Amino acid sequence: MSTSTPEAVKKLLENMQTDLRSLSMECKKKFPPVKEAAESGIVKIKTIAARNTDILASLKENSSEVVQPFLMGCGTKEPKITQLCLAAVQRLMTHEVVSEAAAGNVINMLWQLMENGLEELKLLQTVLVLLTTNTVVHDEILSKAIVLCFRLHFTKDNITNNTAAATVRQVVTVVFERMVAEDERFKGIVEQPTPVQGNTNRRSVSTLRPSAKDAYMLFQDLCQLVNADAPYWLVGMTEMTRTFGLELLESVLNDFPGVFLQHQEFSFLLKERVCPLVIKLFSPNIKFRQGSSGAASPAPVEKPYFPICMRLLRVVSVLIKHFYSLLVTECEIFLSLLVKFLDGEKPQWLRAVAVESVHRLCVQPHLLRSFCQSYDMKQHSTKVFRDIVNALGSFIQSLFIVPNTGNPAATNAPAGFGASSILTAAAQGGPGAGGQGGSLTTQAAFEYRGTWIPLMTVSVQGSAKATYLEMLDKVEPPSIPEGYAMSVAFSALLDLVRGITSMIERELAKEEEEVAVRREANPDQNAQAEPAHLVWEEMVSACWCGLLAALSLLLDASTDETATESILKAELTMASLCGRLGLVTPRDAFITAICKASLPPHYALTVLSSNLTAKNIQCMRTLLNLAHCHGAVLGTSWQLVLATLQHLVWILGLKPGVGGALKPGRAVEGPSTVLTTAVMTDLPFISNILSRLFESSQYLDDVSLHHLINALCSLSLEAMEMAYGTNKEPSLFAVAKLLETGLVNMDRIEILWRPLTGHLLEVCQHPNARMREWGAEAVTSLIKAGLAYKHNPPLAQNQRLQLLLLNPLKELSNVLHADIRQKQLESVLQILQSQGDSLGPGWPLVLGVIGAIRNDQGESLIRTAFQCLQLVVTDFLPTMPCMCLQIVVDVAGSFGLQNQELNISLTSIGLLWNISDYFFQRGEAITQDLEREEAALQKQAQEKGEPLNRPFHPAPPFDCLWLCLYAKLGQLCVDPRPAVRKSAGQTMFSTIAAHGTLLQQSTWHIVVWKVLFHLLDCVRKSSTTADKEKIESGGGNILIHHSRDTAEKQWAETWVLTLAGVARIFNTRRYLLQQLGDFFKAWEVLLDHIQSAALSKNNEVSLAALKSFQEILQIGTPVKDSAMPTEALALAVMGVPPVLIDPLSVSGPGRHLLRSDSMLERLTRYNGAELQAPPQGEESALEDAALWWSAWNTWYRTGTESTRPPSGGTGTDRPSFVPSQPFLTALVQIVPALYQHIETGFSMEDLRKLGVILHGAVSIPISSDASPFILPSYTEAVLTSLQEAVLTALDVLQKAICVGPESLQVMYPAIFEQLLLFVEFSCKPPQYGKLETKHVANAKYNQAEWVALNYVPFAERSLEVVVDQYHKTACHKAVINEKVLQNIIKTLRMPLGLKYACPSESTWKLAVSSLLKVLSIGLPVARQHASSGMFETMWPELANAFEDFLFTKSTPPDNVSIQEFQKNEAIDVEVVQLISTEILPFANFIPKDFVGQIMTMLNKGSIHSQSSSFTEAEIDVRMREEFSKVCFETLLQFSFSNKVSTPQEGYISRMALSVLLKRSQDVLRRYVDDERLSGRCPLPRQQVTEIIFVLKAISTLMDSLKKTQPENVDGTTWAQVIALYPTLVECITCSSSEVSSALKEALGPFKDFMQPPVSRVQNGES
Repeated sequence: MSTSTPEAVKKLLENMQTDLRSLSMECKKKFPPVKEAAESGIVKIKTIAARNTDILASLKENSSEVVQPFLMGCGTKEPKITQLCLAAVQRLMTHEVVSEAAAGNVINMLWQLMENGLEELKLLQTVLVLLTTNTVVHDEILSKAIVLCFRLHFTKDNITNNTAAATVRQVVTVVFERMVAEDERFKGIVEQPTPVQGNTNRRSVSTLRPSAKDAYMLFQDLCQLVNADAPYWLVGMTEMTRTFGLELLESVLNDFPGVFLQHQEFSFLLKERVCPLVIKLFSPNIKFRQGSSGAASPAPVEKPYFPICMRLLRVVSVLIKHFYSLLVTECEIFLSLLVKFLDGEKPQWLRAVAVESVHRLCVQPHLLRSFCQSYDMKQHSTKVFRDIVNALGSFIQSLFIVPNTGNPAATNAPAGFGASSILTAAAQGGPGAGGQGGSLTTQAAFEYRGTWIPLMTVSVQGSAKATYLEMLDKVEPPSIPEGYAMSVAFSALLDLVRGITSMIERELAKEEEEVAVRREANPDQNAQAEPAHLVWEEMVSACWCGLLAALSLLLDASTDETATESILKAELTMASLCGRLGLVTPRDAFITAICKASLPPHYALTVLSSNLTAKNIQCMRTLLNLAHCHGAVLGTSWQLVLATLQHLVWILGLKPGVGGALKPGRAVEGPSTVLTTAVMTDLPFISNILSRLFESSQYLDDVSLHHLINALCSLSLEAMEMAYGTNKEPSLFAVAKLLETGLVNMDRIEILWRPLTGHLLEVCQHPNARMREWGAEAVTSLIKAGLAYKHNPPLAQNQRLQLLLLNPLKELSNVLHADIRQKQLESVLQILQSQGDSLGPGWPLVLGVIGAIRNDQGESLIRTAFQCLQLVVTDFLPTMPCMCLQIVVDVAGSFGLQNQELNISLTSIGLLWNISDYFFQRGEAITQDLEREEAALQKQAQEKGEPLNRPFHPAPPFDCLWLCLYAKLGQLCVDPRPAVRKSAGQTMFSTIAAHGTLLQQSTWHIVVWKVLFHLLDCVRKSSTTADKEKIESGGGNILIHHSRDTAEKQWAETWVLTLAGVARIFNTRRYLLQQLGDFFKAWEVLLDHIQSAALSKNNEVSLAALKSFQEILQIGTPVKDSAMPTEALALAVMGVPPVLIDPLSVSGPGRHLLRSDSMLERLTRYNGAELQAPPQGEESALEDAALWWSAWNTWYRTGTESTRPPSGGTGTDRPSFVPSQPFLTALVQIVPALYQHIETGFSMEDLRKLGVILHGAVSIPISSDASPFILPSYTEAVLTSLQEAVLTALDVLQKAICVGPESLQVMYPAIFEQLLLFVEFSCKPPQYGKLETKHVANAKYNQAEWVALNYVPFAERSLEVVVDQYHKTACHKAVINEKVLQNIIKTLRMPLGLKYACPSESTWKLAVSSLLKVLSIGLPVARQHASSGMFETMWPELANAFEDFLFTKSTPPDNVSIQEFQKNEAIDVEVVQLISTEILPFANFIPKDFVGQIMTMLNKGSIHSQSSSFTEAEIDVRMREEFSKVCFETLLQFSFSNKVSTPQEGYISRMALSVLLKRSQDVLRRYVDDERLSGRCPLPRQQVTEIIFVLKAISTLMDSLKKTQPENVDGTTWAQVIALYPTLVECITCSSSEVSSALKEALGPFKDFMQPPVSRVQNGES
């Protein structure tokens, strides 16, 4: 209730009156003056109450008088009275009705009581009430009151002492509170300098207001007292303790820091008085060294005194806390002292209170920041903050070093109580014993190298609640329990870290917000470096070393999970903070510490076994937490983190699975790890958190992500280094995590793609299979994921990204390891299956990968790649850009060319066919697309100023596609493998045939020259250089046919195919090709190829070449029906005279061909201006002529070369090559076809050339091993097909000549000449060089011999042809002029002469019959032209022929039957009959010599000559009697004919007759003689035959004589005939019946001449 309400006032007045009455009552007897005063007092009060409205004010005014009775009462020193008075005074005071003067009186009165030692407690109470209820007491009165309290503090009574101490504290507080209130009142009032009061103390500062002055004086005196100096103001002090003084100082400084900070005077006191005082009092503590005995030092050192020391530290704490800014230098000293007190040489209790003080600082981060700013950041200043932290660290370290001298705390501790007892207890009982109450639970503790320190709970986190700094009642230093100092230091460390980090992080966050706001407002402004940053960085830089050292040690020593957690958390927050501030070294250091702790101790050294503890796992979790939550600030230290995680993964045996996530492996490889069950239970958690860690990389910014990738890459590089040269399991952690990181960051894959894939590609090249397998897994998974990811914008619109994603796939092609390529190709297959439709611009890359096959890559790789290609060709051709089609062709081609797998090569050729089909079907669409793309490319090229670079430019793009296809097939056509060549060749020619119509005309030009002829060149070259070695088998068990058992033979097949293909194209596409400018040149080249093939030393090739030749010759002349078929007619139409045509037909050997254009030029020139160029048909006729003549030249060269006999060498040398019969047949068969086209210009010279070749061809023998297939058996008279062909060729010519103009008929003789050469073969087979040929009958098939053909049928057929021809042409001028008949006879002379010696009997028979036929036609012609002398030379030839035949030197074979012989004789007779009918009757037209020869011959025939080889029985037949008879008859007929034109002829016949008769006479005589001599023995058969013949001849002669005119017979002849008679008569005695009958016939005719003789004269005359 308020003291000023009317009720209160009323009450007060009543109470006062009551008090005065009581006083008056008490003093009535003993102290009358007091009684009186009391009573007057009552009156006074009543008066005041009655007179004044403001009773309280009046009371105060008159307070001196009102109080007086009570003061007098106190003066009585009667306890009862005194108590009553003091109570009354207190009542007045509470109602604030005491004036300053009254108050002074009261205090003086109290002082007296105090001095008398009365009512001490009541006194203190009164002073307190007086000072607290009002502010009237100042200056000396105040100081007297305060001194009074101090003095009561030092009484003997404990209660009084304590109460007084409390009162002093309260009074001191009141003094300062008054000052604060005074300042508050005067706030904002402009100060006037107050007039100086006379009564001030000399030390007082005049400018201060009253309350402030009191406070100042009081504080100054407190300092004096603590310093043991006399007070200036507190006069009357008798006693004072330092401890109490220090406590008072501390409370003032702590409670009223504002006073000192706002008033200079007070600040001055702090600086000048307090600080020096503190430093002075500290000195014993500073100098004292534990363990140094007093004796050793020269002067005894004052021992530190716990109460003072502890209080000093408290004062220092307050000073540092509140007045740090004022006392910069002083604080530096204090802090340095504090640091020194932590020294190991200081007493335990001192270290304990010092560490508590440090802890107090550590919970004030802002203060710490100020230290850093004021000291550490200033030049030449102590690095206080750093020292504090380092000192804490050293302090902790020192606690683990147990000194040798026992526990130092025991030195100052009372006996038996000290840390040592606890230490020993712990050492004996292990960690469980000792500690608080020795409970059985494991106590939290640190243990390091045998030192065990328990951990106590010392204060709540973040508050420094001290134990020993609060022991104000202790005088002796307390004993410090073991582990206490450690626990405080540990808390201090944690609080320091927590404080600093949270403060800086708060400020960082605030700053970032401000920056963001600023940036929004002003985007262009660059952020400046904030000064705040410098402080933070300095703070971290200053403290990190000490913190790290201490924390690492504690982490190492910690045995308690919670403690470990706290340490790790501190390290983690520091690492994160350093990261945020960009302090790389400290960040890395903290991370390294965590990393080290995560792995078993000495992990690097013990490869064999490592034991992962729960603490390692705890650390590892922290590490994962760090990476997970603070990944953004890790930067380069990702390396450390990841390296550690890699080791962990290794130790735990986690293996990468799909997508790179790590799963516990089945068997733990790697070091033989001992995993505790605790660890095992954590495994899933760890692998899960590991995965989450990399998943969270998606929240990192780009730079941090790059740091992570770089770290993983370098980690992987280390793993690669390690994996070289060992087959141990490599670490796949980094690779797996690169994959995982890539997969979760697909949305920004571009920024990390290159470093990521670049590194993985290196991994793919690693020699360790497991390593590269994972590299490939990672690359391919990333590519597949990248292509499948829904990018924004989608890949279809982001060509660059798509190519970027596919590029590593291409790069994999450069890796040589098959397993990697396999993986690559499998991925391509998967990509095709899943994304094939959307590859778009990525096709070239994908196709490049498929096509990057090499022969050294093994079959399975090539197979996989080929599967991809097949998929592309079957499914994706329509979806890919047309520009890629060419690549598809190239790739398919490269599969054809690979040599690992034949089937793939063949299938790929099939694919090329499919592709060509696709081109054909989609031609229009492809053309449009390609032309669009081409235009774009052209534009680009022009912009760059470069020419457009594309194969086969400038052909249209669609045509180029075809050309690429053909070029590829062309390459395959010369592949080393025959099957591939064959397949490719067939495909190529089929494609050109099927789809060639699509090509532009100009493209055909390229096809012909660059594709077809180029291919022919290559094939020709390969064929001519191919190996002739026999190939044993075609690999595996494939048997090779003998016709393909050398490379040469296999190439031959290719050559055949190719040539046939090209020829077919020339045939079928002739119209098209002829429109190209240089068809003639192409034709020449083709012919050249045909020629070289035909002349190749290979039967198969050469024959095929001719077939191709035939094919191109069967082309009809490509002119319209209206145009004339031949060149001459074409020219005739134009009116060109023959002179101009001449050079065409009569150029010399190896005809120079006129190009058609030059021919036309000449024509145009000749006809002058009016003749325009000829119409199309005629031009092509000219062109054609040139083509055919070119073909003829080729044929001629081929024929000449192939039929030319081998030169040199003896007959035994086997010639290098002899053309086969089919080849020669084909060669000759070309002639008729070719001749049709060139007949107009065909000259004698050409015919001669043809003849040479035909002759050569027929002369060529065949190999004995081929003969059974070509030759008929010897007995059959059949022609070989070659011979047939030769005759056909000649027949064609002959027919052409027959129907041709007169000019052609000069060729007849040449044809006869040729045929007659062939006729000679019947007797004299042609020689082929010097080659020795066996007769076909003697040839052995299995030996390498040359067999001459049976030329007889051929010669005979030729002869028939000759006869036939001659029959038709005998009267032709040329035939007559060229002496054809003579030549025929001359040729026939040979078989006729040989007769029986002819190789074949039929030959001479045919020769005779032919001769007879020819003569029957020719002789009349000869007689007709007798006068011209054309036949002069024929007659001797004919005579010789007759002679040779009729009197042959050859004998008939022994085995000729009689019938046969008679037939032969009949032929001889026929010849003689011819003479008698066709020659002798016309003797007058015939040269005389010839007739003479004939006569001689008949003569010779008529005289019988016999063969000696006949048997007796046959002799009469064999005598050729019939022949002799005919001869004789003819002779006689001619002799006795009256037509003898000249005496000479008659003479010849007479001569012949006389010889005959003379010879008959001789024979007869000899016979008679021999018979006589022989007696009974018969004569030899031949002699008998001879005699019979003679007898028959005589009878023939007699007949002739009878028929002849007598005048024609010579007289001598008669004489001789008659002379025979006696001889004949003598023969009658012969014994032979044959002779007898012949004799009878001979003697019979004589009767006609037995006439009576006429006169001799007549006879004589005639």
